[in-house]
Amino acid sequence: MKYLTGLLLFFTLLTPVYAAIEVHEFKDAATEADYKNLIEELRCLVCQNQNLAGSDADLAKDLRQQTYELLQQGKSRAEVVDYMVTRYGDFVLYRPPVKPSTMLLWAGPFALLFIVLIVVMLKIKKTRTVEAPVQMNLDQAKNLLSDDVSEKNNDGQKNKGATK
Repeated sequence: MKYLTGLLLFFTLLTPVYAAIEVHEFKDAATEADYKNLIEELRCLVCQNQNLAGSDADLAKDLRQQTYELLQQGKSRAEVVDYMVTRYGDFVLYRPPVKPSTMLLWAGPFALLFIVLIVVMLKIKKTRTVEAPVQMNLDQAKNLLSDDVSEKNNDGQKNKGATK
């Protein structure tokens, strides 16, 4: 009985896996290759860091279906991409074009790196300028202590000479 229950539970857990498989029939191999390339290149707008092929979000399923339908209507790869960009913006592309509206996306990481380097250099410069006075103060303190010790020794010798 335990074996039957375990087997039933195993097949119950596999049911969602079978439901997630999408089956599309294509006119030719070139259209199928275009479809696979497009769903790899287009970004899921819900998941944001996944492409349409790897996302299980409902919107990703809809976008995959829309891509399939556009290709079946005879649209070219470029026309499908233009349709998606027109409808969802450049964010749907993993490699958005370089233009004024996406300049922050392309230049942002380099600008951030530049700012971090400047901050680090300023911190290093600040710590170097602080260390010099500290060293000078340390030397002055050693001199004062050595002077104080030598004065005590001299006073001690004077007192010993007076008692003899």
